[in-house]
Amino acid sequence: MIAHVINTDVGNRGVLRMYLDYRRENPNFLHNSARMFLDNYERVLLITGFPIPPMMRAETDGPPGTIAIAKAVETLGGRAEILTYPEVKEALEPFRLSFTDEPEIGNYSLIMAVETPGRARDGKYYSMSGLEITRETFDWAVLKAKELGVPTIGIGDGGNEAGMGKIIDMVSKHVPHGERIASVVETDELILSAVSNWGAYGLVAQASIELGRKLLPDWDERTIVRIISKLGLIDGVSKAQTPTVDGISLDVHEGIVELLNALVYEALR
Repeated sequence: MIAHVINTDVGNRGVLRMYLDYRRENPNFLHNSARMFLDNYERVLLITGFPIPPMMRAETDGPPGTIAIAKAVETLGGRAEILTYPEVKEALEPFRLSFTDEPEIGNYSLIMAVETPGRARDGKYYSMSGLEITRETFDWAVLKAKELGVPTIGIGDGGNEAGMGKIIDMVSKHVPHGERIASVVETDELILSAVSNWGAYGLVAQASIELGRKLLPDWDERTIVRIISKLGLIDGVSKAQTPTVDGISLDVHEGIVELLNALVYEALR
């Protein structure tokens, strides 16, 4: 049920068709990701931040989900560090998180990419609309982790993110500009969602059910999105500095969070 909820295609971007194909091939993707997370939470590197052309400023999708996962890691007794862009660091400063600029990948127990660009077939990076991203990217950390045998999880919603190489053929088939923008960068596990923040929340919800206790007791979606917007992050669809995510109002995002919370509570009763 959680996988269905996080793939509610409010933005009508082709995610639902991709999700249905992915679920037929890998029906346990969320369970498998939650188990990998729970088995490897000791020291987690979270990679987030997606620059939006032409201003190349990072968007509001990704950082809130990263906060949720980082807080869940802390609740479990592990340590989470974040690799991201300067403006994302600034926007996340109020949340008391740990950051790193030069991570030694072999020192981590798990690498997670939460809405961050993954290189395409031609070696370049693209937005959902097919515009090239001309800024530093961090998918090298995922590739290095794969090389070293460090477990990896990707979370994405459009096909152009690190991790989505796992379903590159589905991206090419279902997503507009898919042939051009599809990422070739794979992760061991992949969480597909209609909004990447929802994928992160879904992971925490599923992990809570698997563990038998809620990993994120309090979550104020509206306040978090408003803070990171005020501190400089932009909506990835409208490209405006507004407290929205992927062009979707906060009312919808709050509704998704409330439903996930209700499902967790019901499962743990």
